Amino acid sequence: MSASRITRRTFAGGAAWLALAAKARAQGFAGLEEKADGFARVAPMREFAFPADHGPHPEFRIEWWYVTANLRDAAGNAYGAQWTLFRQALQPVTNLEGWATQQVWMAHAAVTRADTHRTTEILARGGIGQAGVEAEPFRAWIDAWQLRALDGFDAKKAAPLELTASAADFSYKLRLTADSSLVLQGFLGFSKKSERSGQASYYYSQPFLEVAGDLTIDDKPVAVTGLAWMDREWSSQPLAPDQSGWDWFALHSDRGEKLMLYRMRQNDGKHYASGNWMWPIGKDMALATTDITMTPKGVTDIAGRRIPTAWRVEIPRIALDIDCAPLNPKSWMGTSFAYWEGPIRFAGSHNGVGYLELTGY
Repeated sequence: MSASRITRRTFAGGAAWLALAAKARAQGFAGLEEKADGFARVAPMREFAFPADHGPHPEFRIEWWYVTANLRDAAGNAYGAQWTLFRQALQPVTNLEGWATQQVWMAHAAVTRADTHRTTEILARGGIGQAGVEAEPFRAWIDAWQLRALDGFDAKKAAPLELTASAADFSYKLRLTADSSLVLQGFLGFSKKSERSGQASYYYSQPFLEVAGDLTIDDKPVAVTGLAWMDREWSSQPLAPDQSGWDWFALHSDRGEKLMLYRMRQNDGKHYASGNWMWPIGKDMALATTDITMTPKGVTDIAGRRIPTAWRVEIPRIALDIDCAPLNPKSWMGTSFAYWEGPIRFAGSHNGVGYLELTGY
């Protein structure tokens, strides 16, 4: 933009955006363990409604639309793709529009292969059309990236969808379809994150997505197919003050079952765990801390940290005993709020693929 086109409005708006972005970074993207005074609170027995709940919930502080995909090309080479759109309210004010909005948006995209992991990030502010989510017809976007409903979209399945993202050295365009309905995680969508302090989120998933499309790395396109998982979650304080982060798995069994599993790490070592074992026929089984043993089996030194990228997971209740290994142990998301996330494969009592996310290390 030339100097002659800079107006007081655009300058003030740009300055306001810089201030909001700096505040978001200072909070560690929502200050997940900070008190949420003034924001809406998560409580049990919420009645979910679709398509409305595919859209934003600005009265809550933090929210995300999350897709991970385990992919293969015709030669059998494995890939991973990640797409995440985050919304953060910096203050509990929902009626401000335009440059005055307190809504900040951030998006991450990544592709992974055994020999490379590529990431990119976009920051945007709400209120000016650069980023947002619409419930009907469903569309989540930031700049040119988007997750959008296609013709025939079924709100109770959240499918079919088209997913796109691009960066200087990679891009993808994927079509996502599903025959099974959404799954409410936790107790009817109320997902506890702490036994002691009451932290929780509203959380639902579409773990039964099938994928076909194109992925490009360094201007070399390849057709891919595979399995994908979409998570939707919103809260105002998902971490307790004595928690440092989480270890989260989304697993696709070769037999068709799905496993959502997470461990919220307590500073005293008495971690809180939760999970859900899901069948394609529409049944699922909630798993408690006492059902789950998650044991790190190998670490990767990356970005000056030691990250537990190999795991053993044991859940006797479902006769599950598996070892999980990353496709690429260097799957570090060196974004503004850094974490590890990448595709994994598991073997043992059950075989399959999935995604692992590790935060707070």
